[in-house]
Amino acid sequence: MGERPLRVALLGCGVVGSEVARLLVAQREDLAARIGAPLELAGVAVRRLTRARDVPGLDAGLLTDDAAALVCREDVDLVVEVVGGIEPARSWLRSAIEHGKSVVTANKALLAEDGALLLAAAAEHGVDLYYEAAAAGAIPIVRPLRESLAGDRIRRVIGIVNGTTNYILTQMDETGASFGEALQEATALGYAEADPTADVEGFDAAAKAAILAGLAFHTRVRAGDVHREGITEVTAGDVASARRMGSIVKLLAICERSADGGGVGVRVHPAMIPRSHPLAGVRDAFNAVFVEAEAAGELMFYGRGAGGAPTASAVLGDLVAVARHRVEGSAGSRDVAYADLVIRPMGETVTRYHVSLDVADRPGVLAAVAAVFASHAVSIETVRQQQHVSPQGVSDEDGAGPDAELVVVTHAAPDRALAATVEALRDLDVVRSVTSVMRVEGEER
Repeated sequence: MGERPLRVALLGCGVVGSEVARLLVAQREDLAARIGAPLELAGVAVRRLTRARDVPGLDAGLLTDDAAALVCREDVDLVVEVVGGIEPARSWLRSAIEHGKSVVTANKALLAEDGALLLAAAAEHGVDLYYEAAAAGAIPIVRPLRESLAGDRIRRVIGIVNGTTNYILTQMDETGASFGEALQEATALGYAEADPTADVEGFDAAAKAAILAGLAFHTRVRAGDVHREGITEVTAGDVASARRMGSIVKLLAICERSADGGGVGVRVHPAMIPRSHPLAGVRDAFNAVFVEAEAAGELMFYGRGAGGAPTASAVLGDLVAVARHRVEGSAGSRDVAYADLVIRPMGETVTRYHVSLDVADRPGVLAAVAAVFASHAVSIETVRQQQHVSPQGVSDEDGAGPDAELVVVTHAAPDRALAATVEALRDLDVVRSVTSVMRVEGEER
């Protein structure tokens, strides 16, 4: 082949890193043919050198616990980072870039926080920074947004980008399980971490949403710009109510251009979507990203969003690309943030609500509830009422009789107005409690 080998520093040898190392060894001949030069591991940075690692063909002599020194070595051409977290990964990657190394990372948290600085450093030093695996695992969405759709105007990106929460919500929908029961099963199957906070509270999805929004709208978006709600408050009753509406509950990452074109809203929260929507059929730990563009129309990207092998596949795809550029003496496409759109607060987002209320079952209640919606300029689309008696079968404390369940679905309105409506309902004397509030997405507004 004639070309000298390209030397790769691998930072991290956990679930993803060990799979990357295995593929580099097992597929060395195919990778060399695709790139035009062989790839060789120069070193593998790990936290503990004494830990046993079952990676066939990996030379134990390549292991080091000094990542900072590894990324600066003169014989290293490319750096792959699959450690995660902000520090020390940020320092390692900045050092690698400053020493002229192209970088491939799967670190969504770091990119959502400091992606702009790292991308600027890569441009300054004439190297690549690729991160396909950071946005949606094995799903190829970064390159289509950055390159294939570069000539189009994207209106909206909506996705299921966290496999753990999608598995939990699938189980709740299909088996009637509670959130706690479904989480316990997800943990037993290895879909949820021992501490599932990043997944179930939406932090993981929010980081990915920030990355997707930045690409789609050519605007720098950080994780802190993303409105975030998790799924811990989703109940079996919410899921059952969605089913009665012909809908299903999903944790969605939504990135959308404002109607006037001058702003962008980015949010992560559970929502009801019609079962006819393409995202409704995304089950278990699978992910999908749905893109709406002016010229291309509607596009959907579907696949496994996490796991060692799927994530390693995306990492290897990036590694082949940056290695080709190194052989050719060039650099790949740059992220462009020329638009600098205003990040709109959640209160300005136009959305719809599904509100469940426990109310006194007596005349005038519906009129009183409707008046609250009207006073906040929120239009009601549908109302459903069902009487339910307390377990004791007796009247409530004020002797007004049994309670009833009132379910209201609104037309689209600013989220600020909808939130104010819900707060006002809590203070209404005929409302015993607001039992559930969930947004409704995926229908014409």
